[in-house]
Amino acid sequence: MADFLVNLGIPLELVVIVVAALPIFELRGAIPLALFTFDMPWYTAFPLAFIGNMLPIPFILLLSTRIMRWLGRIGLFRRFFDWLCTRTRRRSEKLLQRQYIGLIAFVGIPLPFTGAWTGSLGAVLLDFKFIPAILSIAAGVLIAGVVVTAFCLLGWQTWLFIST
Repeated sequence: MADFLVNLGIPLELVVIVVAALPIFELRGAIPLALFTFDMPWYTAFPLAFIGNMLPIPFILLLSTRIMRWLGRIGLFRRFFDWLCTRTRRRSEKLLQRQYIGLIAFVGIPLPFTGAWTGSLGAVLLDFKFIPAILSIAAGVLIAGVVVTAFCLLGWQTWLFIST
C-alpha cells in the first residue's frame, strides 16, 4: 500500500497520514513505516501518525449511528445490529463501569483490534457522547503513539511484527 502511494509521487508525510487513517494499520503501522522505511525522525512521524489516526474518528462517530439506523430498517440488518449491540454490552461490562477511562485504556493499549476505529465503533454501540468519546479516543491514540514510538526507538520492531 505504502509503495503504491509512494510510486504515485505522493509525499512521504502524506503517505504516513493515509496509512494511519486506515483501519487495520492505524498509528501502530504508520509510525514504524515512517521511522524504519522512510527514515523520518520520531518527532515528525509521531504527529503525522496521530493526525492521520484521528482523521476518520469524527466521521465514524457521527455516521455509524445514522448508517446503523438506516440499515436497521431492513429486518436482517436489524437482527444483526440488535445481536451486535447486545453482545457488545455484555462483553464490555468493565468498559461501561469506567466509561471514558475504559475507552482511553482500550484504545491506548497497542494490540490488534484495540485501536481508534474499534474504540469509535464501541463508543457508538455503547451510546457514548460525541465530545467525551472523541477526547477519550484521542487520549488513547496519544498513549498508543507514545508506546509504539518508544518500542520503535528501542529497536523492538519484532514486537510490532515488522521485518526490517
